[in-house]
Amino acid sequence: MKEFERARWRCRRGLLELDIILQRFMDRYYAQLDDQGLAQFERLLDLPDNDLWELIAKRQVTNDENMQHVLTLLQKS
Repeated sequence: MKEFERARWRCRRGLLELDIILQRFMDRYYAQLDDQGLAQFERLLDLPDNDLWELIAKRQVTNDENMQHVLTLLQKS
């Protein structure tokens, strides 16, 4: 449970759009992630707000295949 609360806290961002998307993601998908998915999500949360938003909004593409699964879930949120 502590990991969930920690992740939810990290989802509080400077952009309202990110706050909304990340909270929806936490509510819908976070509990279903395996260890690899959790690691992907943590790596995405390490990105600056604008970079993360550009990936979610599909304005920027990542070559990192390891993030694609969670990124797709974020885009559905």
